[in-house]
Amino acid sequence: MVTDLDASDPLAQFQQRFLIPDGIVYMNGNSLGPLTRDAQLRMDKVVNDEWGRELIRGWNSAGWYELPWRVGDKIGQLAGAAPGETVVCDSTSVNLFKVVAAAFLMQEGRNTIVTEAGNFPTDLYMLDGLKRFVGDECNIDIHARADVVSSINSKTAVVVLTHVHYVSAAIFPMAEITARAHEAGALVVWDLSHSIGAIQADLNDSEVDFAVGCGYKHLNGGPGAPGFIYAAKRHHATMQQPLSGWFGHARPFEFSDEFIPAENIRRMLSGTTGVLGASALEAGVDVMLEADAAAMQEKRVRLSGLFQELVTELCVDFDLQLASPEDAADRGAHISYRHEHGYAIMQNLIARGVIGDFRAPDYMRFGFSPLFMRYADIRAAVEVLQDILTTKSYEKAEYQALNAVT
Repeated sequence: MVTDLDASDPLAQFQQRFLIPDGIVYMNGNSLGPLTRDAQLRMDKVVNDEWGRELIRGWNSAGWYELPWRVGDKIGQLAGAAPGETVVCDSTSVNLFKVVAAAFLMQEGRNTIVTEAGNFPTDLYMLDGLKRFVGDECNIDIHARADVVSSINSKTAVVVLTHVHYVSAAIFPMAEITARAHEAGALVVWDLSHSIGAIQADLNDSEVDFAVGCGYKHLNGGPGAPGFIYAAKRHHATMQQPLSGWFGHARPFEFSDEFIPAENIRRMLSGTTGVLGASALEAGVDVMLEADAAAMQEKRVRLSGLFQELVTELCVDFDLQLASPEDAADRGAHISYRHEHGYAIMQNLIARGVIGDFRAPDYMRFGFSPLFMRYADIRAAVEVLQDILTTKSYEKAEYQALNAVT
């Protein structure tokens, strides 16, 4: 069965575009995407030809200045955005602060920001920082996942949610929640960090107001790759973000003392673009854009479903608890299982070449990347997991010592 699936895989040609060491089953693209051959070549060109030979002239001759909106528009294609609505800049955390502040300032007479308990921690930390920055005028209203929608009311200024949950991979219904927020007069900010490049976002069709996301997970942009901001065109004329740096100026090279924001998405920029990071990200995004989107979605679901099926078949007696939605179509590009020795088991898996990751207190995450993973990788990974659970090799002293650290 697995051999047949790999033989008929329409995306098999993309596996050679990724540099993954021999003997490794990489199931952590949901945390850090692997290096692409395209990015390796692109970085060589940027460093040696553009920076090395062009020096400062590269801002014009190599197109460095246009990187934020050029790469942004490419990411926008993956997210269902129109041209001119997405820019690459800063980190996801900084971008979240900027767009939530911008949305909050647009909502005069409303003082509440609604979000989810158990959201990715940095999102909650940045909202806490925004509250301390704004003061008593801002109230952060945190609710359990099941109660988020019902908590949106006439006092809600902004709803801030993550599209795919970083642990469970559960998907929030973007269009439905956005519509409910708009009915109540609220704006919505979506964090796409675990969905961009993994599942369909359809920002325009869902009438999303703002979104942010990172470039180093499914976009394969490299460690610490810049993030991105999406802002619907209908908000460009009125949105104001607090970090009004020179790259967001309408005429940055006039070097005026007065800040005049750009009239378009560029007003969400702050400082100078990190050319190396943005260039590596562009290479990763370009590979993603070559692939058929429907084929990627189908393979993601099949990889995830196969892993779940094999775990159920081969690891049924070892106290693994599924911590993700039961149906693979209802989760993003990873699946989580709980086990009381989750950390030690994951460290044992990594030592044997199956690289997933762990989230406290006891979650093991396994990611599915349709462009570089084979169905044979799924079977191999589950067979290693089965052996670890059967032999209890995770009880060895070195894994228990590591477990004690967390």
